[in-house]
Amino acid sequence: MLTNLIHWSIHNRFLVLVATVIISGWGWVSLQQTPLDAIPDLSDVQVIIKTTYPGQSPRVVEDQVTYPITTTMLSVPGAQVVRGYSFFGDSYVYVIFKDGTDMYWARSRVLEYLNQAASSLPLGIQPRLGPDATGVGWVYSYALVDRTGQHDLSQLRSLQDWFLKFELQTVPGVAEVATVGGMVKQYQVVVDPERLRAFNIPLSRVSLAIKNANQEVGGSVIELAEAEYMIRTRGYLSSIEDIETIPVAVSETGTPLLIRDIATVQIGPEMRRVVADLDGEGEITGGIIVMRYGENALTTIAAVKKKLTELKAGLPKGVEIIETYDRSALIERAVNNLQEKLIE
Repeated sequence: MLTNLIHWSIHNRFLVLVATVIISGWGWVSLQQTPLDAIPDLSDVQVIIKTTYPGQSPRVVEDQVTYPITTTMLSVPGAQVVRGYSFFGDSYVYVIFKDGTDMYWARSRVLEYLNQAASSLPLGIQPRLGPDATGVGWVYSYALVDRTGQHDLSQLRSLQDWFLKFELQTVPGVAEVATVGGMVKQYQVVVDPERLRAFNIPLSRVSLAIKNANQEVGGSVIELAEAEYMIRTRGYLSSIEDIETIPVAVSETGTPLLIRDIATVQIGPEMRRVVADLDGEGEITGGIIVMRYGENALTTIAAVKKKLTELKAGLPKGVEIIETYDRSALIERAVNNLQEKLIE
């Protein structure tokens, strides 16, 4: 049979040449599309559930959030191990599946069982799944700095959260853009307890008054001269003065009691539990790029770098993007080393 194949190849040189070119081209294209990474992914197939319960102690988080979710996840098909961790204000539940389980099938099953656990959780608490990534998904990170001092940490954080983050999430292969460092700006209402007692106003009424004042309501339409006009009330709060003039109650003399009569309104930072520093120069705001499960690390990093280059033009004067971690250099060195060893 081998002899016949050799004779046929000799008499059909052109067909053999064409087949060789096609197979070689197919192999080259497949090689270019092969996912490349320098770090082997030996992690289990797992789905992470994060739940935020602001201001609560680890014990309360464990009893009211972690335990109900953990017990529900025990019955998820294919789940081998369920681990729950409770921290101040946060709950993490790890659902580990059998080897070979499809990542997205596992996520859909966990999401299905989360609906069952929702009724056991405190009102307003909403669990969410972690990114569809693995333990080695951290492929790139950067820092936002302003050495001129024109922008503070809250402004850098706003740039990261409302500009860079959304743009980078559109890059193919990116599962999540996590923010570290900086300060989240807050409008803080510091209530004076003595004034509340003097006016006999409960704290819940202050909170409800602010909530009711910060909304926009539609009022249907009116018809004038064969034309319809939509009616709406514009009530969103946009400044400290808007908050200060919110009425809370009415005094015995009929005078409205405003927020400024019982509290001080100020702009300040949200409570922080993470600080990011760059080379000992001071605090910065940073971003971490997490690669989606099964994607090509080298291609994803290249796309992120290209996107960051485009976004630099939209940054305010003085703000820089500094690369702090890039796995592509390690991948390229590993591939070059492998090529050299194969040639040897």
